[in-house]
Amino acid sequence: MRDVLLLADLHGEFGKIQSFLELSPDAIIIAGDITNMGPADAIGSLFDRIDVPAFAVPGNCDPKEAVDALERSDCVCLHGSSLTLGNISLAGIGGSNPTPFSTPFEMTDKQIDDILSSLVAKMERRMHNVLVTHAPPLGILDLAGGNHVGSASVRRHMTSFDLVCCAHIHEQRGIAEESGVKVVNPGMAALGQCAILHFGDEPRAIGIELTEV
Repeated sequence: MRDVLLLADLHGEFGKIQSFLELSPDAIIIAGDITNMGPADAIGSLFDRIDVPAFAVPGNCDPKEAVDALERSDCVCLHGSSLTLGNISLAGIGGSNPTPFSTPFEMTDKQIDDILSSLVAKMERRMHNVLVTHAPPLGILDLAGGNHVGSASVRRHMTSFDLVCCAHIHEQRGIAEESGVKVVNPGMAALGQCAILHFGDEPRAIGIELTEV
């Protein structure tokens, strides 16, 4: 697995999926907000259309039932779990830290910290270690209304990874690097925005290309 398509924030808009697949990725990662407050059943129909290995976490705008819907679908649900694929280790956490909008899938930073602490302790480390999180790390690609609204717990654990794939803040599409860790928000897939992750043969050799269809 060398070239991976990173999507996020579809918000129930699946019309560009075929165009995304025409980018010919080896696999697809979706970093949450697959639906727009549900229904969870829509998730299965999305992954029925994807013909490459797919991995996903739910976002704060997905109902909590999205975890079960992902488990039943043709994708691998990464929420609260990790797996290895050759020289890549993937771990994931869905939902977000609290927002002012009382969206369906929010957790306290303590709950996020508990999940991430368990993940980091149990995950198998590989050449490339990737965290898929809907919520960005506090202070990185997380500005909304002039305030930093990311997760302090994600920020605390991010140095256990080489790459953090996040989403949530639509206006913060971009690539950043902090303490040797790359962070990417691919933008809104609902608008055709995405990122291609290129995994190389050396540690930390991860290229990131922002693009759109």
